[in-house]
Amino acid sequence: MAARSRHGNPPELRRLMRRQLATTRARWQRPDRVLRVLRLRRGAVVADVGSGPGYFTTRLARAVGPRGRVYAVDPEPEVLTALVKRLDGAGNVTPVLSRDDDPMLPPASCDLALFVNAYHHVADGPAFVQRLARCLKPGGRLAAIDWAYRETPMGPPLRRRIPPEKFVGIGRRAGLVPVARHEFLPYQYFVVLRRARSVRGR
Repeated sequence: MAARSRHGNPPELRRLMRRQLATTRARWQRPDRVLRVLRLRRGAVVADVGSGPGYFTTRLARAVGPRGRVYAVDPEPEVLTALVKRLDGAGNVTPVLSRDDDPMLPPASCDLALFVNAYHHVADGPAFVQRLARCLKPGGRLAAIDWAYRETPMGPPLRRRIPPEKFVGIGRRAGLVPVARHEFLPYQYFVVLRRARSVRGR
């Protein structure tokens, strides 16, 4: 058996999911502050890309309210099954089984895509970001949080990390413009990019 699945995750997905949902994660992930700086409005449509078992999904669902929508996007069916059980009937979350090169989201559907600790798992990152950008509404944002390009107490090996400048360059080629960078996360970078409000051909 290979040491890792095709998405770069350990084969023991249940152990991985427990780690993702650990209460101690809040000390360094600071999810409440992440959502505050994103200023999500009620009724917004958000994609939690690489959702895992829903660490951010449940928080996003509360933030957008019952008239909003959260797409929980993940390439692992078992992970999405666990997420649905955790939702306990929440009606504003839609699980989406993604592909290696495609989030499988409707075009121009999202006000925000939140991409946390997931880009370094994607087999063809630039192609995935290109398609993810098309899922944003004009003026929609892509908020990317991933591991800093340096050694940290947790996170993947340095060889698997993507420098923030490289990610921003990939976003630019997908038609996204950087609009913010937040520095309050101790082990991760946090950049926000925006799709142009005017769309060619309109």
